[in-house]
Amino acid sequence: MSRRGRVVRETGETRVDAAWAVDGTGRSDIATGIPFLDHMLAQIARHGRFDLTVTATGDLAVDAHHTVEDVGIALGRALRDALGDGAGIRRFASAHAPLDEALVLAVADVSGRPFLHYGVPVARQRLGAYDTDLTEEFFRAFAVNAGITLHLVLLHGRNAHHIVEAAFKALALALDRATELDPRIRDVPSTKGTLA
Repeated sequence: MSRRGRVVRETGETRVDAAWAVDGTGRSDIATGIPFLDHMLAQIARHGRFDLTVTATGDLAVDAHHTVEDVGIALGRALRDALGDGAGIRRFASAHAPLDEALVLAVADVSGRPFLHYGVPVARQRLGAYDTDLTEEFFRAFAVNAGITLHLVLLHGRNAHHIVEAAFKALALALDRATELDPRIRDVPSTKGTLA
């Protein structure tokens, strides 16, 4: 069984080509035009053991918002496509990820019920050219389009880079566990019989 998904999303503002291999080795080939976002997406691939390919072009001369959000949309849809009906997955998982003084908890339910609780406050507005407010926009677009319930909570931390990176790493770890195939589960892990 090959759990792979690919989405090409094109609008008047952006073009995103995103591919997600669930059963990967942590390889990534990412070029969004936003170096900090590229670095964060590489964390998802490496620590979730996913193979990700993302190329994006967007109206960065205006703002990075459209590109960040649309990358989240495309990656969410690619993951959803890769998982199909979700038969055999563990579905629920949680993970803590530290980065020096920062510690973030991610809790994921690959449920078909899109929701984001984002409790990751960052005092600093910018990391280089990257607007830290866009982090929540990415996670919301991703969770809604992947059809997952996602809770991200900062337990403690001060350094903005450490906090944001710990959030991406925590997501990677939780998704790795939630999408793992459990040999005890033969069907869809829901009393409803569907994760749609």
